[in-house]
Amino acid sequence: MAQTNERQINDTSSKASASLAEPKGKRPPVLVDGVTLNGPTLDIREAESFLRDAMPIIMEEAVWKATDIKEKVCEWRSPEQLKDLLDLELREGGETHPQILQRCRDAIRYSVKTGHPLFFNQLYAGMDPYSLVGRFITEAINPSLYTYEVAPVFLLTEEAVLKKMIEIIGWQEGGDGIFSPGGSVSNMYAVNVARYHHCPDVKVLGLSALPRLVMFTSQECHYSVAKAAAFLGIGTNNVYVIPSDK
Repeated sequence: MAQTNERQINDTSSKASASLAEPKGKRPPVLVDGVTLNGPTLDIREAESFLRDAMPIIMEEAVWKATDIKEKVCEWRSPEQLKDLLDLELREGGETHPQILQRCRDAIRYSVKTGHPLFFNQLYAGMDPYSLVGRFITEAINPSLYTYEVAPVFLLTEEAVLKKMIEIIGWQEGGDGIFSPGGSVSNMYAVNVARYHHCPDVKVLGLSALPRLVMFTSQECHYSVAKAAAFLGIGTNNVYVIPSDK
């Protein structure tokens, strides 16, 4: 009797395992040119193995060595030499994990280590470990801040940061803001806002309804000011540079 019950339990477990492994009603994979359209496009075990091998390389080469003052800021090579070293030709076939891991090492080795204590730049330098972990998370989750539905945590985070920035500026009545990828885009946003403030009809009527617009800027201005004039239809000939004495 005990043997029968044990056999029944084993049979039940086997059926349960089979049921989990092959869900009832599962459709066969749809392949188009060798690509699966209705299932995972990546072998999960292979992906996990690759990530486990890649992360120590990133930590050792791109974090610890890259911030060690005894190491070089960059192993500089000429463009011609670097092209030969990296082999950047795009091929039809893929590469093995060891080959890709070596490419990771090479990419780190020949890059400028901006977190190095001896890297000096007018805009950025150094490595903040907390920000780095934050970037790991955002890269892994890959959120797009379109709506709360697709990025609830980071949309609220963005609002909180903007609120604090508005407080620092001192806008008592509140305000709004956006994050931009750099100075050039920020300046273009600023010119666009200034144009809208001066000519609000541009939003619905377009440039054809506007009078001639000109911009005045310092001779020390960033080159993106002229780019903004070109992008926004004002024209670079309508940018007037004012001499400065300081």
